[in-house]
Amino acid sequence: MLSNVAQKRAMYSATTHGIRVTVEPQYMEDESDPVEARFFWAYTVEIENGSTGPVQIIARDWTITDQTGAVESVKGLGVVGEQPVIEPGSSFSYTSGCPLKTPSGFMVGTYQAVGSEGEVFTIEIPAFSLDLPDTRRVLH
Repeated sequence: MLSNVAQKRAMYSATTHGIRVTVEPQYMEDESDPVEARFFWAYTVEIENGSTGPVQIIARDWTITDQTGAVESVKGLGVVGEQPVIEPGSSFSYTSGCPLKTPSGFMVGTYQAVGSEGEVFTIEIPAFSLDLPDTRRVLH
């Protein structure tokens, strides 16, 4: 029997230098195959510029940890193939994905950004859990 109640999803947020990063992960059951040890999550990130000048996201650095403690590092230029400039009071959103070999894990990371005066600084991406919808959340 299907429920009309929408599943509550967790949102995670962190603010650095006036830049707020909010992440909302979602388990993708249709893209996962537990028998093959493949669990896939999509995550939507919103980067809100609450500072007084424009900010350009130039690089990302993610650390992905599965429930066995296996760690993968993902670094690269920009986000989803872009290096967006976010004006004050504006935001940039994107959705990406993460496969794991275990039914839970977590992600955390940073963005490298350039401010209006050419200064390079780091923006924190909050740690967020990747847990199956019916699994009790555990602090990793």
